[in-house]
Amino acid sequence: MTAPLDTLIAVHTTVANHDDARHLAREVITAGLAACAQLEPIESVYIWKGELVEEPEFRITFKTTRQHLQPLMEMVRGAHPYEIPAITATPQQDPDPDYLSWVIGQTRPREGRGPTPADAVTDRQSTP
Repeated sequence: MTAPLDTLIAVHTTVANHDDARHLAREVITAGLAACAQLEPIESVYIWKGELVEEPEFRITFKTTRQHLQPLMEMVRGAHPYEIPAITATPQQDPDPDYLSWVIGQTRPREGRGPTPADAVTDRQSTP
């Protein structure tokens, strides 16, 4: 059975450096395919072309919905600097309803996007 189109999905990939991570994140976010991207430094150890490789990388985690999963993965694959990029997607269990609504609102065409989480915090802080 296929999950609903509004299921929250975390999409992960890695790139060699912070500049590549930021560039890819901006492309996906401005295209409206994810609500946010988290960039974090990691260390990877793997075999590549018969050689042991140990090097720093940046992991990018995109927050999106199932509706935007395939276009997001295609964009990442097409813009990715690696020959064989690792791109995985994981459905998120029981997301906060307000957060899920925000993700859904941000992954619409630009003119239809809603407020950011910072707006919600500001609204809550200004409420007596």
